Amino acid sequence: MTERNKAALTAANAAIARGDIEGFLAHCAEDIVWTTVGENTLTGKEAVRRWTAKHYATPPSFSVDDLVAERDFVIALGEIDVPGDGGQAIRNAYCDVWRFREGKMIELRAFVIAS
Repeated sequence: MTERNKAALTAANAAIARGDIEGFLAHCAEDIVWTTVGENTLTGKEAVRRWTAKHYATPPSFSVDDLVAERDFVIALGEIDVPGDGGQAIRNAYCDVWRFREGKMIELRAFVIAS
């Protein structure tokens, strides 16, 4: 199961990197809960769709340095560049803790720190 979940997250990340929001959402459960720690929580696939359409209108540039899987969890560590107010890229370090249910991403706890 851990390898299947890692493969699903890898495919979902590839979809986001190419701007394919629906391809990403295909890996999410309808009742996904997406929490960016210290910021906000999105509940449900439609809320995630709206957020990604706005914040990832230009696909983010990111790297995954490590993927660790245990039971129903996959942890991704890496860096992500997001556009700042002036359009310049802002580099952030991140740790995403994904929980899976029946092969779908059901929960995200995203820890993002400006580098």
